[in-house]
Amino acid sequence: MGLLLTLAFFTWLMATITANYIPYRTDVGFLRIKQQYIEIDHWRIAFFIHIYASLWVLLAGFTQFSRRLMKYKPALHRVFGYIYVVDVLLITGPAGLLMGFYANGGITSRIAFVSLALLWMSFTIIALVKAKQKDFKAHRKYMIRSYALTLSAITLRAWKFGINNTMHLPPMEVYRAVAWMGWVINLAVAEWIIFKMKVNSIKNKKKKISLIARRDF
Repeated sequence: MGLLLTLAFFTWLMATITANYIPYRTDVGFLRIKQQYIEIDHWRIAFFIHIYASLWVLLAGFTQFSRRLMKYKPALHRVFGYIYVVDVLLITGPAGLLMGFYANGGITSRIAFVSLALLWMSFTIIALVKAKQKDFKAHRKYMIRSYALTLSAITLRAWKFGINNTMHLPPMEVYRAVAWMGWVINLAVAEWIIFKMKVNSIKNKKKKISLIARRDF
């Protein structure tokens, strides 16, 4: 419950950030440091697609880990899942990939954001394929990885806020650091969660075997 409330809070926070750009403002927030790219049509279009569609990815992905929804409303779970997949693969992901090539901070930041976009789309499409194959254990693992990267939109800003308020570093150095920290740490946490799931699964199997053995004895 605590995790869901935290995700809900940060999703709301992202909604308030997105609202600053409505309907079409180019002089606020992140765009203040991207004025050199504003006149590049494909970059500007990609940015607004990314900023508006990202919120739907957060919301749709948020529902995918509700066991209650999966159990009692499986059709709704699938609908939200398809919204998430379509948004990542056809809208937000490609837009983020294009933006990655124009990231501030030089080649270091660009590699970070391009890698993020490619991994995000890759994990999502693998999750879709595994669901189609009814390999739901693998599907869940890749959805965890995918959503961990979705949350980089939030964690990047959190790391930036934390570093700026505890250290005195040049802004561009901070940007280069959070370009990687925003998603690499998320992915490490995702792998830890997946590992714990595997360990718990093995423990549960051993318990069942032990109970069966005792009953038969």
